[in-house]
Amino acid sequence: MDIARNKRRENVAEYILYLWQLEDLLRALQFSPEAVYTTLVAPRKELSEEQKSAFLMWYMDLANLLHEEGKDEKGHLEHTLHLIADLHNLHLQLLKLPAGEHYRQTYARLEAELPHLRAVLGNPGMSDTELCFRALYAAMLYRIKGEGDKSAVTDTLEVISPVIAELADLYRKVECGETDLYKGAE
Repeated sequence: MDIARNKRRENVAEYILYLWQLEDLLRALQFSPEAVYTTLVAPRKELSEEQKSAFLMWYMDLANLLHEEGKDEKGHLEHTLHLIADLHNLHLQLLKLPAGEHYRQTYARLEAELPHLRAVLGNPGMSDTELCFRALYAAMLYRIKGEGDKSAVTDTLEVISPVIAELADLYRKVECGETDLYKGAE
């Protein structure tokens, strides 16, 4: 809850990947409140009993959302998919507007890899931005499994990470009013 809140405020990409990881963890724990408490809440010694209760409720709310959305076995919460759609809309704007000049240079290094990524991970209707998130998440899972030193994983991270990092940073700046995409676009 606190980690998610901080990630959402500071880096929307990390927030999305964190929630995807929690979705899989909740599934692995079979949505059991006891298992969730034992694994995710009880080890947090710095929390009061009241805070632990709030954390458990937050995790169980996520579990309930997964159930309500029919994603007990696989899939991602609509909330994160909407954020990815927002990031993709920003991506499309940055490809056109003067404010996206640096982003376009960063994205150009990734663009040639997208057909290969789509063949491995995606479906034809998936946006490039969602495809990148799915690739980053797959690479993260490989790292967790101890297979993160494979060249395909490191190559993926080297190409995708800078694009998603810049996109997330620009998203935060636009959301906070620090950047005006249309300034100078007249």
